[in-house]
Amino acid sequence: MAFEPRYPQQKLNYQELRIFSDAELKNYTEEELKNFKIKHPIPMCEELETGPWPSFVSDAKREALHRKKLGQDRLLMHVDAVEDLLGQLEVSFEHGETHWKHGGIVGVSGYGGGVIGRYSDLPEQFPGVAHFHTMRINQTTTKFYDTHFLRALADIWEYRGSGIFNFHGSTGDIIFLGTITEQLEPIFQELAHHMDQDIGGSGSNLRTPSACIGRARCEFACFDTQAMCYEITMAYQDELHRPAFPYKFKIKFDGCPNGCVAAIARSDISIIGTWCDDIRINQDAVKGYIAGDYAPNAGAHKGRDWGKFDIRKEVIGRCPTKCMSIDGDTLVIDNKECVRCMHCINTMPRALKPGVDTGVMMLFGAKAPILEGAQMSTLIVPFMRTEFPYDNVKAVIEKTWDYWMEEGKNRERLGELIQREGLPKFLDMIGVPAAPHMVKEPRSNPYVFWKAEDVPGGFERDINDYRSRHAR
Repeated sequence: MAFEPRYPQQKLNYQELRIFSDAELKNYTEEELKNFKIKHPIPMCEELETGPWPSFVSDAKREALHRKKLGQDRLLMHVDAVEDLLGQLEVSFEHGETHWKHGGIVGVSGYGGGVIGRYSDLPEQFPGVAHFHTMRINQTTTKFYDTHFLRALADIWEYRGSGIFNFHGSTGDIIFLGTITEQLEPIFQELAHHMDQDIGGSGSNLRTPSACIGRARCEFACFDTQAMCYEITMAYQDELHRPAFPYKFKIKFDGCPNGCVAAIARSDISIIGTWCDDIRINQDAVKGYIAGDYAPNAGAHKGRDWGKFDIRKEVIGRCPTKCMSIDGDTLVIDNKECVRCMHCINTMPRALKPGVDTGVMMLFGAKAPILEGAQMSTLIVPFMRTEFPYDNVKAVIEKTWDYWMEEGKNRERLGELIQREGLPKFLDMIGVPAAPHMVKEPRSNPYVFWKAEDVPGGFERDINDYRSRHAR
């Protein structure tokens, strides 16, 4: 079925929502910017402007000048907020330590997440950032925006916050960097009632689900990442906004094993598109690659003379399971040995495509370093067909939460719980049988502790019966 939102979506008109005039938005010249000096000496920050790449310090200076020319009467946060932000950053560089402190719980009515309280421990020196709370704004699935939305969003934040954005945070949210406590609720009300926009997740809850661009633009996507991400987000709003978990929980959706949102490395549940039939082969296109008619990697590596394309070296020799061979100029794939790494498909996209019997695989337990260091997720569900409203996917998610909330310690991610209690316990709790796909490497521990119900007849044995069948 075609993707349809649960509720009617309002069409935004920036001219109805705007706060600032065009003259106010473009209120300085490049000459004024060149001569502008912020009120604090920041030599170490300015060192960051000297490299070949664009610098956030330069962007912050533009915003500081823009705010100064707007004037305090056109802003609801301190006019010097951005200048004080750079000044405090310089002091942090000098001291080798941060001068931000977590100020406890601040938020918006009815929500336990979405706002990260932040205060300066140098408020007398930098009054403009005495309060500098971060708000997480729920990104559009796969991050499609129109200019009406973006300009209205920018006006709200210029007026009620620091004017500084981050598109996007590591989980995907739009990040509003810096406002005061008194403006949190008005910002939320503006977003909710005038822009039909929610805030994202923070704290010990479900973080905002994130997806790759999927079938909207990618020919490799094996499922509709936009539809599933949207449905999961809408289905679990309580878990997103009202922290009740041992720690944060991330769900990310990759349309194929290429992993454009890196779900396998960054999410407690990674849902990745895959296929269970054969890779589709266009043998004429294979011949075209061998003959040099088509550029490998869709031309992504052009610009240097890499020599003639060598299918044996660049495709067959790089297959991790050696499941490919070439018979003359005909490519042969032993699909039962394929692990869906996508290398051959990426190298010869005209010749190879994913199969047509598609679904998802589910992996569990990835995270960045907190307690036990970085972990990649572990494959638990090798293949699952899905269709709206994805009840089979939701069932696995909810069983996982039941187990984690019962057994997880405070600030213990799912992967750390699995590591502590063992994969067999996790499989039992979510009702998934063990399978060879879950093995990361050959067994190094020779001791396998079987359960009585897995052993025919249990553990009880009649020694006389045994001796009658086995001569001494």
